[in-house]
Amino acid sequence: MKTGFYPGCSMKGSAREYSESLLAVAGALGRTLPEVPDWNCCGATAAHNLDPDLALALPARILAAAENVGMEEVLVPCAACYSRLKVTRHELLEDEQLRQRISGLVEADYRGSTEVLNILEWLSRVPELEKHVKKPFQRKVACYYGCLLVRPAGIVKFDRPEDPQTMDLLMRKLGAEPIDWAFKTECCGAGFSVSRTDLVAKLSGHILEDAVSRGAEAMIVACPMCHLNLDMRRPNIEKRAGKKISIPVIYITQALGLAMGLPAKKLGLHRHKVAVKISAANAAAKDI
Repeated sequence: MKTGFYPGCSMKGSAREYSESLLAVAGALGRTLPEVPDWNCCGATAAHNLDPDLALALPARILAAAENVGMEEVLVPCAACYSRLKVTRHELLEDEQLRQRISGLVEADYRGSTEVLNILEWLSRVPELEKHVKKPFQRKVACYYGCLLVRPAGIVKFDRPEDPQTMDLLMRKLGAEPIDWAFKTECCGAGFSVSRTDLVAKLSGHILEDAVSRGAEAMIVACPMCHLNLDMRRPNIEKRAGKKISIPVIYITQALGLAMGLPAKKLGLHRHKVAVKISAANAAAKDI
């Protein structure tokens, strides 16, 4: 099956370490991930707040481009992009007149033949993933899914909307111990990161504090916006909380790369704002 890769805007900029770690892991697994040709922004968050047609046209153009080069499925690592592509595919396949109208807007006959995968689905398909582990990630982790990987449940049809388990199962395969905690699908503040940093500090602070209180040594994420709010906004979070919160936030692909023995720099760990001081091996924690 031909699988394409839609990086979206963030993985070419603010979340380039996510892209770096994904491609490093894919290479180590012997997987090729060609980019969707001539891709464009999916429109999250602004488009679907402003213009319903634009909110559908932008993802539809991406999916049509993937179809045109024979991609049977597209891996969309960013949870926000995944949500927009997944919802658009659903809405256009449910309404033929709408599909034809949006196809006209993007000047491409979008047929809906390409499936949309998130990063957890893609990793779950790797057979015997644990056999690739060289340095078990033996730490207690908080698996944070955020809002968009499992919602809306009737459309994404992925895992349980309130207590998802896919990331937890993947991390166990890497040797980690996922904690049982209360905030794995709570909102981090999402697109309010710029306009309402105070809300982000409050919401993201609750997430981090709960994870730390339950003994988590690292937080595992699969969304650039969640990573940005939990990592880059840490000074705002700490100011509001009135205390230091040093738990690092790591993409699932970075955790997998560490467990596979890939170099930390190749995984982009040096780009984080909150220093990653967690070793994938059994040795004592150290700066990587």
